[in-house]
Amino acid sequence: MILFFLFLPLSCKNDKKEDLKKDISVEKDDIKTKRSIDTEDLISKLYTISKKGFAIGHQDATSYGLNWKHEDSPEVIKSDVKEVSGKLPAVYGFDIGHIELNNTHNLDSVSFTTMRQLMIDAYKKGGIITVSWHADNPTSNGDSWDKTSTVSDIIKGGKHHDKYQLWVKRVADFLKSVEINNQPIPVVFRPFHEMNGSWFWWGEGNCSVEDYKTLWIETVNLLRDTHQLNNLLYAYSPNKLNPTDDYMKYYPGDEYVDIFGIDIYDFKDSEGFINSLQHDLAIVKEIAEQKQKPYAFTETGLETLSTPNWFTEVLYPNLENTGISWVLFWRNARPDHHYMPYKGHPIVDDFKAFEALPKTLFLEDLTN
Repeated sequence: MILFFLFLPLSCKNDKKEDLKKDISVEKDDIKTKRSIDTEDLISKLYTISKKGFAIGHQDATSYGLNWKHEDSPEVIKSDVKEVSGKLPAVYGFDIGHIELNNTHNLDSVSFTTMRQLMIDAYKKGGIITVSWHADNPTSNGDSWDKTSTVSDIIKGGKHHDKYQLWVKRVADFLKSVEINNQPIPVVFRPFHEMNGSWFWWGEGNCSVEDYKTLWIETVNLLRDTHQLNNLLYAYSPNKLNPTDDYMKYYPGDEYVDIFGIDIYDFKDSEGFINSLQHDLAIVKEIAEQKQKPYAFTETGLETLSTPNWFTEVLYPNLENTGISWVLFWRNARPDHHYMPYKGHPIVDDFKAFEALPKTLFLEDLTN
């Protein structure tokens, strides 16, 4: 094993935020991972952030928001988060669903040309890029929520294996194209998430555990080895745990996962949400520390933000000492489906107070 040291400073957000420990050592994974230097730097950056606080992320943050789309004013980088807090988020979530179909736009009507530009812009400014993939069902041609059995059809020996290989090639081609000076930017790739839930075709009850693991491994091998992508970190993120759930049930192995995560939403039940946060993040932390990998709160939110002081009184006290590298809030699509405040929202003041707390890190709090 090779040990190397990287020093990645973060700007001090306010006097409450203690100075970073700069002597962070990161153990380099097996040479099979073939990561780029920038991608190794991202791992170090995630560890650095977790010592300081946690980075704030938003899905489709600069793609669209309440009553605006980037494509309508492409010369301006806009964000509901910035409109409210004065700061851009530090983590940017994008979804490449429908890239597999060779479509020009993703499943949420964001063009892949625009997405590429926004990913590059965010990275140049020091942001962290995460990508999910709500792929259509390869057997039925339905969407991700079509639970028709398909995983056994697309792994090696399956009747749609060739079709799936083409889909992965299209994913690879797009992620390679998100580059600066002919170097693809580092991306946290989070495929086949929430697998312990039953709502996706790759989820619980819709495929066997072994087939799921095989699908993950074959996908990583295609991207990493066949298509030579050295800019991806792979994130494993189950949904919140039920009492009988095993967080590691679908885990494909250390060689195929770089980051641990979990998705937990508040369905207007703050007490239940807090209990899940405390229980589940403790499990994630213990496993991640044992395996010496960073970990994150990979999806969360309270739809329409109807609970007063949700950010400062429900969320923050239960995240501040967890050691996560980032938290990603889901998208702002419309008035009845949004997870971040926007200008004029009743919870704006609470979000501003959340931004001012010691451990919340926005884009300008990170410096590359």
